[in-house]
This record gives sequence, C-alpha cells and structure tokens, in this order.
Amino acid sequence: MLEFMPLVLFVVICLVLMAGYPVALSLAGTALAFAGLGLGLESLGIDAHFDAGYLGAFPNRLYGIMTNQTLLAVPLFVLMGVLLEKSKVAETLLEAMALLFGSLRGGLGISVTLVGMLLAASTGIVGATVVTMGLMSLPTMLKRGYSMPLATGTICATGTLGQIIPPSIALVLLGDVLSSAYQQAQLSMGIFSPKTVSVGDLFMGALIPGLVLVVFYIAYVAVIAWWKPSAAPAVDRRELMEELGHEGGLGLLLLKGLVPPIVLIVVVLGSILGGFATPTEASAVGAFGALMLALAYRRLDLATLKEVLRSTTHVTTMVFLILIGAALFSLVFRAYGGEELVTEVFEGMPGGVVGATLIVMLVIFLLGFILDFIEITFVVVPIVGPILLAMGLDPIWLGIMIAINLQTSFLTPPFGFALFYLRGVAPDSVPTSAIYRGVMPFIVLQLAMLLALAFFPGLATWLPDQF
Repeated sequence: MLEFMPLVLFVVICLVLMAGYPVALSLAGTALAFAGLGLGLESLGIDAHFDAGYLGAFPNRLYGIMTNQTLLAVPLFVLMGVLLEKSKVAETLLEAMALLFGSLRGGLGISVTLVGMLLAASTGIVGATVVTMGLMSLPTMLKRGYSMPLATGTICATGTLGQIIPPSIALVLLGDVLSSAYQQAQLSMGIFSPKTVSVGDLFMGALIPGLVLVVFYIAYVAVIAWWKPSAAPAVDRRELMEELGHEGGLGLLLLKGLVPPIVLIVVVLGSILGGFATPTEASAVGAFGALMLALAYRRLDLATLKEVLRSTTHVTTMVFLILIGAALFSLVFRAYGGEELVTEVFEGMPGGVVGATLIVMLVIFLLGFILDFIEITFVVVPIVGPILLAMGLDPIWLGIMIAINLQTSFLTPPFGFALFYLRGVAPDSVPTSAIYRGVMPFIVLQLAMLLALAFFPGLATWLPDQF
C-alpha cells in the first residue's frame, strides 16, 4: 500500500480541490501533511518509501520562482488585458466589427469570433473574455434575432481561444513548465548539453492551430447562416449605427476602434515571433501600449486605474501562490517515488508512447472539469511531461495538444468553466440547455483540431522550425 502513496497523494489533492478549498493552500497543505506522515512513519521504523532529502530543495525552488524572468510576463500580460477590458477599448472594437460585418447574414457571429480572437490575444484569460463578450454581445445578438444556441455557443467557444491564441498566459506558464520538463527528460537520457524550448517557441507553435480554429468557427457560423437564415439574420448597418450612437461614419469608427488594438497586438506578437524581444520584454511593451490606448480614448481615470491594478495584483498573486504550492507538491510527490511509479506505469502501458499520450490527454481532459489550467499546468504537467518527452514526443507539439485539450474540456457540459462564466452573465431568459446545445458543434470542431494535430504534427512544429 505504501508504495502507492504518490497516487493516494494525487487523489487526495483532487478531492480537496473539489471540496472548494483555496488551490494554493490545498496544494501546500496536503503536501506538508503527507510529508509529515512520511517522516512520522520513517521515525517509527516503517519504510514509507519517503526520501526527505527532496524537501531540502524547496528553498531553491522558491528562489527560482521569484527570480524567473519568464514568469515576469504574467503580471504584464494580465495588466495589458485588464486595461483593454476596463477602459472599454474592447467594447469599441466589438462595435466596429459589428458595423463592418453586421450587414451580412451571420455577420454578428463572425464579428464576435474575430473580436474574441483579438481579446484572447490581449487578455489570455478565458473567464475575462467569456464574461466580457457575454455582457457586450449576447444581448445584441439575441435582440437581432440570433438563435440562443448559436449566440451562446459562439461566445463560449471564442472565449476559450485565450488558451491557444498567443500571447496567452496559459502558454507562458505551460512554456516555462515544459522547458524544465524537456531539460529534465534529456538529462534522464544522458544528454548533458540539453536543447531548450522557450515560451516564444510555444507561441509560434500555437499560431497556426489557433488561426485554423478561428477559421473553423467562422466557417461554422457562415454555414448555419446559409442553411438556416433565421438563426443568424443580417443587421441593418444604419439602424445599428444609430442605436450605438456613433457619428462620423463607419470609416472613422474603424480607424478609432479597430486599428489601434490590432496594431498593439501585432507589435507585441510580432516582436516575439521576429526575435526582436523576449515574451517578458514584449509584455512590457503591451502593457505600456494598452495604457497609452486607454489614455488616448480618455477612459482611464483614477478609479479605473485602481481597479485595473487591483485585478492585476489579484491574478498575479494567485498564480504565484499556486506555483509555490505546486512546487512543494511536486517535491513531496517525488520524495515518495512518484516519478518512478508513473514511469513504470507508462512503460508497461499497451501502445507505447501512443497509448501513454492518449491516457494523459484523457486524464487532463477530465481534470479540466474540476481544475483550472493553472493547477493542471503546475501539478500534472511536471509529473507526466518529462516522461512523455523522454519517450520521444516533441515538446512544442505536446504543449499545443495540452492547451487545445484543456480548451475543449472548458467547453464540455456539464462542468466546463466557460459555460459557468457565461451562465453567470447571461439573462434569465437564456436556459442552460441552450448554452449546452450551442457549444456541442464547437466541441466537435476542437476535437477535429486535436485529431488534425495528432496526424499532422507539422501544424504545430513547422513554424518554430523556420526560426
């Protein structure tokens, strides 16, 4: 029984998190309790298979987290996204897109998809994007005669693009974890001058799959609009212009609402992909650019600035506390021999690396119902990542597969996080069943993307290989 203590630890962690306790404290507290149990059993002369020497590495882990330059991008990208959201730059962007495409059948759905893509590239947080799009676009879509399933499904699906469209916070965290896992895997194979994989590599790898998903979404909305026009009717542009209260014509609104945010995102992402800046440096440029946009639009007063800084601090402290708790959990898991146990399980699994990958993807998909991407990135990936990478998987491909897998689990009823976020801001007249029906086609599209990546890994690896 004691040799299976790592699995018991993992199950207990999941149960504690499902009970609703704070994530960071749950990770650290459960790990400390199991460490105390191991030390207590060893002191009684019972072999608990616990190596207390691993705990001595915790101060170094803590110092490494606090001095990690890559993780500095997290608060800056969060600041950039919250500034664009709170200063209503995103609202102006949606209005401009709606006026540009609204006169087409399905035009509002296409607008929501494109704005969701841009918001994903700026906020990188699923909850923020779904809530923002739900508040801004759902009432308009329903008022214009869009079917409830199509409207809610489009908003939920585009909101989850924050998982995969760079510069995504999920990719920043995943890239940092996979970088360590890749080096660990190579060292375990006797390679003492290991290659590295960076957050920028993961950004490049995510670009093509992310854009393909956007094309899938737009194509689906267009097909529905063609097949069933009443589900996605066209909007009179002049009427919409009057309703929104804009004067000066469509060209002025597009120049004001569309061009600046796109330029900002292109500069941030282009500087990373072009090798001119690291993700951390580009995040600083993005935060400064978002601040300048908010000032230029005259939507940044002292109260808004306080709210922006409070939200940024809240998200940042949450991420780092979870990372510290996950580091302690990882050390205790390894102290019980968890890494060796997982390696033995994977090596004895039928199907070899393919079977192991399928099982890991299924476990991550199911955990996505109860855990956020941060917990999965910090708890699960450090355990399975080095083993899968040592079996020959490409780290960039694995990272993109995990990101899209989590994106799909966030959409899947009845526990998908995106569904809860939209349910919280949707009018009472929108039944939960309509939200569930609406996301089903988008889940199929995301599964199709996962299959495409499985059979054509070059979708994720081709662009990084060019640089």
